[in-house]
Amino acid sequence: MGNMNDAISPENLPQLTLDAKLALKRGDRLILRGPRMDFVLRPVPTTTGIFKEREVVVHPGAVLVLPVLEDGRIVMIRNRRHTVGDELWELPAGTLEKGEDPAVCAARELTEETGYRAEKLESLGWFYTSPGVLTEKMYVFVASGLKAGEQELEDNEQIAVELLTAAEARRMIKENEIVDAKTIATLLKWWIETGAA
Repeated sequence: MGNMNDAISPENLPQLTLDAKLALKRGDRLILRGPRMDFVLRPVPTTTGIFKEREVVVHPGAVLVLPVLEDGRIVMIRNRRHTVGDELWELPAGTLEKGEDPAVCAARELTEETGYRAEKLESLGWFYTSPGVLTEKMYVFVASGLKAGEQELEDNEQIAVELLTAAEARRMIKENEIVDAKTIATLLKWWIETGAA
């Protein structure tokens, strides 16, 4: 744990993110250095010219994969999320390793969480997941040419694979069965891109 009275010097700490503007900044006070992300208090100027500290989670970035079968069905997962104490319907996703190419991470996460391997991964862009408190930049890919296989889950993951039609996914979003924001945002973006919205 960092000294609460001292600002950190970012150049003395390894940077976790691919995007330099999202990294630790001069003046940040490191509260906790975790294995995957940092929690800092960041001085932010107000309109009156004084600085106030804001809580920020500095995140290395992540990927999300939208796997689409030849018949148009979407490969979804039901993921046990300890943070909310519930099982959520989601698209496969994961955190980038330090310096990792997002496409490499996307291919790995797809196989680990669903067992599927993709012949093709196409970028669908990126978005910030929760910019009020978190620097996470999520890179999104559409996976096609899918071949089924075995999941490669980590010992702390409880994930079941499910196949949904686009109509089923839209209904589940409308009825609050799919409540994961990154999944909703990606499906909406994909439906707009493909004209299926």
